[in-house]
Amino acid sequence: MASFRDLLAQAKAQITEIDTNESAARVSAGGVIMLDVREPDEHEQGTLVGALHIPRGHLEAQIEGKIVDKNAPVIVYCAGGVRSAFAAKTLQELGYTNVLSMAGGFGKWKDEGREWRTPTLLSAEQRNRYQRHILLPEVGVEGQAKLLGSKVLMLGAGGLGSPSAMYLAAAGVGTIGIVDMDEVDASNLQRQILHNMDRIGDRKVESAKKTLNLLNPDVKVITYDTRLDASNIMEIIKGYDIIVDGADNFPSRYLLNDASIKLGIPVVHGSIFRFEGMVTVFDPKSGPTYRDMVPEPPPAELAPSCAEAGVLGVLPGIVGSIQALETIKVLLGLGDSLSGRILAIDTTEMTFRTFKLRPDPNNHVTYANRDRIEVRDLEGACAPWLSH
Repeated sequence: MASFRDLLAQAKAQITEIDTNESAARVSAGGVIMLDVREPDEHEQGTLVGALHIPRGHLEAQIEGKIVDKNAPVIVYCAGGVRSAFAAKTLQELGYTNVLSMAGGFGKWKDEGREWRTPTLLSAEQRNRYQRHILLPEVGVEGQAKLLGSKVLMLGAGGLGSPSAMYLAAAGVGTIGIVDMDEVDASNLQRQILHNMDRIGDRKVESAKKTLNLLNPDVKVITYDTRLDASNIMEIIKGYDIIVDGADNFPSRYLLNDASIKLGIPVVHGSIFRFEGMVTVFDPKSGPTYRDMVPEPPPAELAPSCAEAGVLGVLPGIVGSIQALETIKVLLGLGDSLSGRILAIDTTEMTFRTFKLRPDPNNHVTYANRDRIEVRDLEGACAPWLSH
């Protein structure tokens, strides 16, 4: 019967080991996955920057969901180089073709003064609440911690702001700001699901705060019971990572556009009309913005409000949910955002179409010109406001 030493010797004979110097060189070169196979309590004490953590006992069950490309270069490490040797052999048996084990493990790496960090930790309650996120390799504990540290500003607590805010709060976005100066009205409840009959006549921001706090106590809700204008917008929006635009009027949209460009804050835009809606992302640092899409506001008679034209109550639920999804994607750097694209939705035909949106060469309200932008309220015409 083989002893432990025999099994370890056999494993090491079948794998390739490299020392910490070569491991560090490969990490610096990039493109390699560092895989930590230590136990959770060991991992919590410190880990290599950017390492993927899968405890050795869960390796076979989880690895194929977290490292899909079996030809990807992987360096496995543990505390001293024993468990990593067995793990590397297991990965080879699972079909991974480019696996190395780091001799000396994390202990030697740390003793040599190389870079490491203490990982972000979630409480047991948070791990339970967000476990479906944590199971996603693209999110995991790190991504969830990033959401908890993010700040999102909602422009409006109405039809679009309601589903957006609720899904962002449920997802664990740590700080949600809400700007609205209206009261809860019975005619709004067909679509504004943040509110209810008991709150008719209450301030919308306070009603929204109650709903979100009941949904997720992790979330800090900051309320702004005011009309957004040139005198307060810069102070309100600064410090937020992203803004969800649920405004229902052109003055607010142009004001938000110019202020967000000046500060370099992305905006997830949504709009609805009767049975149709649209969503796009305006990233002032890398893509087109609202003035590229709508250089000048249309005449009032061509832009009726929901109160004038009506809206199917479920439509803002669809559009607002997509806004929340795009917000999370931008915060976590997931997939391709709708920056440079417009998603147009027609619910009567149930069609989803995307159209390209490019920067307008005649638009000079850009991030490159941010120091010249003068944030002003819309008065009649909508000429770009740049200092000269």
